[in-house]
Amino acid sequence: MFDLFKPTFQADSLDSIPMDVLKRNGIRGLIIDLDNTMTPWNDLEVGPKVVEWFEKLKVAGIQACVVSNNKRKQRVAVVAERLGIPFVFRATKPRRRAFQAGMNVLGTGISDTAVIGDQLFTDILGGNRMEMYTILVLPINDREFIGTRLLRRMERVLVWLMKRYETSEPHGTKVR
Repeated sequence: MFDLFKPTFQADSLDSIPMDVLKRNGIRGLIIDLDNTMTPWNDLEVGPKVVEWFEKLKVAGIQACVVSNNKRKQRVAVVAERLGIPFVFRATKPRRRAFQAGMNVLGTGISDTAVIGDQLFTDILGGNRMEMYTILVLPINDREFIGTRLLRRMERVLVWLMKRYETSEPHGTKVR
């Protein structure tokens, strides 16, 4: 059960994800969460490090698409347009169709697309259900949607349980 919540890779931030890790794993497309992954929650400001990272993506030949549960099309569109990438809003992550919509926009498949996000219960769970490469980043900011704050509490309990389960396993049978 815990495997569904374990990211394939973890990074401190979006801009700290190395291009060589993506290339080495055959990644041609990225489905990237918006709030607290690319920008602070409910903010239109894209930081200079994130802009620079997206430029490196283009040079590396990797496509990206914003896939956000945000219901306001204009907000998602403004950020996506600033970065020159397509977007999907009202995505309903962790539902499979949200990730399929992103892959359809990118023209990629499960084996060459990675999911990047800051939440276990939406981004990582959804990507893992699709058997995609998943990357968990730390949230940019503490300010969040109230529903996300509730999920964060559940995430902390889940992480505690996962650590406890891993340390209670006999040597040699540790989960990923």
